[in-house]
Amino acid sequence: MRRKGLRDGAADRSAYDRALGMLARREYSQRELRARLEHAGCDETESETALRKLRERKYQDDARFGEMIVRARVGQGYGPARVRAELRSHGLAEAAIRALLDAAKTDWEALAKVQLRKKYGAKPAADHAERGKRAAFLLRRGFTAATVRIVTHSEVGDSGE
Repeated sequence: MRRKGLRDGAADRSAYDRALGMLARREYSQRELRARLEHAGCDETESETALRKLRERKYQDDARFGEMIVRARVGQGYGPARVRAELRSHGLAEAAIRALLDAAKTDWEALAKVQLRKKYGAKPAADHAERGKRAAFLLRRGFTAATVRIVTHSEVGDSGE
């Protein structure tokens, strides 16, 4: 039976070949690869064997995947709560997530200030409502409440930075 939309021979590819092809294009978490193989109709046992081989050969590594996500999201200006939630959604353990965030050595306050300046310019918040708007922006970007409080309250004296 030929599946609609697949190239010639694509239905005959093994789970290992499919996963290796995906990893050749970008990093994937183990959970993500498993879901994609399942969606492609691969046998569960064959998929697990393929994933194990890929891990043993270091083609798939959740730690490397996590480092990539942390680097990318910090570069995009997201806070630790947002990064942690994304890593958790990819099946990484809480201990591994904590280690990845610690290893990143990111100054979350400085990053939050940069995001505020990027969005609102160098002018401090005019009133309490504006400060609340800025705080909500940072919270949506994944910064912790403590960081948001420090950044939005220190903003009053930081107009020349």
